[in-house]
Amino acid sequence: MKKGSIKNNRINGEVLRELSSIIRDEVKDPRIDPLLTVTRAEVTPDLQFCKCYVSSLGSDEMLEDSIEGLKSAGGFIRRELAHRVNLRKTPELQFVADRSMEYAIEMSKKIEELAKAGGMPKDESEEAEEEL
Repeated sequence: MKKGSIKNNRINGEVLRELSSIIRDEVKDPRIDPLLTVTRAEVTPDLQFCKCYVSSLGSDEMLEDSIEGLKSAGGFIRRELAHRVNLRKTPELQFVADRSMEYAIEMSKKIEELAKAGGMPKDESEEAEEEL
């Protein structure tokens, strides 16, 4: 199976859906933030490993604690995943912090600050309206 194939994408989607459900409903570790979100799951083509990207609305410390809780519950999560998803092999799970949302929010704030300060050039459509 190739990395970007339709089958691999379907497996990634199914693993993502089930991981979210397992973490939300089954895992009872108090270190895991209730606002934790599994943003992406990437299963290798040989089904050996799965990188699970998680994000949280809390602080960075809460996210790190949540990842530690997920790592300690990794065996349970993997077993539940094996029961729910019919795969030849159940991939070994690796949990990674996904900070892309934080980065996007930070960049949006910086762009807004530049626009308010007048340091950003106007859009061509705005310039055309002013000429009329």
